[in-house]
Amino acid sequence: MLDKETLQEAVDELIDRDHHLRQVIVKHGYPPLWPRKPGFHTLVKIILEQQVSLASAQAAYDKLLERVNHLTPENFIALNDLELKQIGFSRQKIKYCRILSESILSSDLDLGELTEYSDERVMAALTDLKGVGPWTAGIYLLLALRRPDVWPIGDHALLVSMRDVKHLSRIPSNETAVEIAKAWRPWRSVAARILWHNYLSER
Repeated sequence: MLDKETLQEAVDELIDRDHHLRQVIVKHGYPPLWPRKPGFHTLVKIILEQQVSLASAQAAYDKLLERVNHLTPENFIALNDLELKQIGFSRQKIKYCRILSESILSSDLDLGELTEYSDERVMAALTDLKGVGPWTAGIYLLLALRRPDVWPIGDHALLVSMRDVKHLSRIPSNETAVEIAKAWRPWRSVAARILWHNYLSER
């Protein structure tokens, strides 16, 4: 599990191996850890972040927290569709978060147990839920479980930043990005943080 100390150690190792990543650190400094607490609330927030800006997702998430005293599967299911639409949930995301809530309440999914699972088993358990794809599961692994070697497939900001940092002629495909990221094993989660740090700092 990454912490501030291991993050810095991993960054130092990566920038010794990759001069493009070194240029990011020289220009912008070390990336944040961006930790998120594991659990239902974090997975709901990541679902909200699917295919929208972080600011838009944060606004909806803040409204959700204003509506419920404590964000639990029980409290989420108690909200009707109209209330959730007013908060900022799309029809699809309402469905996805209801499926997530019901899976937890029925004990089909135990988010607490995921901390003991391998990366592959976490991916399988989460992507088994409708609405939770490789990107959502990857972000949960990377930020909430803080696994060190995860590459979240389909993250547009990472692809744009990879183009800029690696001086590519175009934004790489997901398949190309996965191949490039292999050089950063066993610290792909750290390389992702460096690329996000570059993306946000440049904008």
